[in-house]
Amino acid sequence: MSPTLSLYTAATPNGHKISIMLEELGVPYTLHALQLGRGDQKQPDYVAKNPNARIPTLVDHEADDFTVFESGAILIYLAEKFGRFLPADPKGRSLVLQWLMFQMAGVGPMMGQAGVFFRYAEEKIPFAINRYQNEVRRLFGVLDTRLGASTYLAGDYSIADIATYPWVAGHAWVGVDVDDRPHLQRWLADIAQRPAVQRGMAIPPRGNPTDQIDAARSLLQR
Repeated sequence: MSPTLSLYTAATPNGHKISIMLEELGVPYTLHALQLGRGDQKQPDYVAKNPNARIPTLVDHEADDFTVFESGAILIYLAEKFGRFLPADPKGRSLVLQWLMFQMAGVGPMMGQAGVFFRYAEEKIPFAINRYQNEVRRLFGVLDTRLGASTYLAGDYSIADIATYPWVAGHAWVGVDVDDRPHLQRWLADIAQRPAVQRGMAIPPRGNPTDQIDAARSLLQR
């Protein structure tokens, strides 16, 4: 079966959301690994696919090369296309989307900012570091409380978990531990054991340090 999907991505949490999803679905796809440090995401042919000049981007060749950008939108598109990881009933669907939006609006942006100021900012600004790390800790508390009442974020394993895991798994990168979050620790260990997650987290292979720094700095613009 030849691939009908093309994934343009890099080794970042937002990129790993989609590689995990595709691996969970078990569908063939063509991988296009972008080198962010080289500026691949800013080239005109790529910007024509993704006007935000970021990763990831999905192209569905089976649907007249329909293109989807923004990781949350890609997850929803794939879940609806293949009928998995997003319930069809209104309440179940809403619950998944609530936690997906929690990641998109909270966990991702706050962890991104925390990481930039903690790791890469040329000037270390204690106020900024503390402000974003503390907000990450608060968000982790929300997740921990939820996971104390539910095995996964929205009941069954869903795109909400797929979206959130790559970010929370990198908590040490932003200087925040999860030692006092037992339910979050359990969830992290559970998802980390899924073979599709392991494969997805390794796609594409991590680039050189310049790529990683460029990816981190790009979060300041999101």
